[in-house]
Amino acid sequence: MTSIAGLVLAAGFATRFGSDKRCALLKNGLTLLGSTVATVRAHVPSIWLVLRPSDDADTLGVAPSVNVVRSKSATLGLGHSLASGITAITSSSDADAVAIFLGDMPWIAGDSLERLLAAAAADRIVQPLYQGQPGHPVIFGRRFWPELLQLSGDVGARAVLQAHPDTVHRIAVDDPGVIQDVDTPGALR
Repeated sequence: MTSIAGLVLAAGFATRFGSDKRCALLKNGLTLLGSTVATVRAHVPSIWLVLRPSDDADTLGVAPSVNVVRSKSATLGLGHSLASGITAITSSSDADAVAIFLGDMPWIAGDSLERLLAAAAADRIVQPLYQGQPGHPVIFGRRFWPELLQLSGDVGARAVLQAHPDTVHRIAVDDPGVIQDVDTPGALR
């Protein structure tokens, strides 16, 4: 069975929301970020969470048992935060793959996650599709981690997927949660 690490990216600044959306309370009583992490934790036992250097994980509603990575270059964009997370996982985990989640996507269904995780392998990239739209989490086999370590700026891992089209396994799911993120307070309703 493939060993998978979870990486939740939550070091962004989300200016469109108007306040720190990671602290917004959801109907389940958890913060947006806490709910996302709880969803991941229910399916992936080893989780790393990328935060800004000044963030207080407790205030954000994150359990103390989550591995927190402080991205000193969070202001430089998503690519830097992703590389920071991969650096931490590479040095402390023997996982075969990493499932990359965005901190503002708490509504991914458990059965969707299980299907994606079951398809993971060290030499494969797995991506969910909902009604033809690519979503998250994207799972990268360890073979691709050196490329993820090179990411910078405000660019995610799209270039890595584009560079390896023959290794990308896209899995159709009937789950809008794989594409629903929170950019404005209205998205919480």
